[in-house]
Amino acid sequence: MKLTANFSLSEFECKCGCEMPDNVLENVKLLAENLQMLRMFIKQPIKVNSAYRCLSHNKNIGSKDTSQHVLGKAADIVVNELKPNEVADIAEQLMDKGLFKMGGVGRYNTFTHVDIRGKKARW
Repeated sequence: MKLTANFSLSEFECKCGCEMPDNVLENVKLLAENLQMLRMFIKQPIKVNSAYRCLSHNKNIGSKDTSQHVLGKAADIVVNELKPNEVADIAEQLMDKGLFKMGGVGRYNTFTHVDIRGKKARW
């Protein structure tokens, strides 16, 4: 199922293969719309490494139960032509301008975490 011009539901599904709950799907749709804005701004493809995670899969990879991934509100992303810090900087700029829903931005060596939790969080 296509969520936006450049993102499909399959990119956001849990890696364990479980079925996504309807309430999570609504969050994932909003997340995809925000990622679409980021993609339009940077004019480059975005690879979603991880998005929705069921509680079981989330625990198996060592993440906290409070993770925004469990709610379908977070994605760990990579843009081939940009460093993770560059992606994070752009996401923060879009959030500050109200073009991407305010949320979390996590800076990692190989990817950038973005989420739409509704309040600012940085790490």
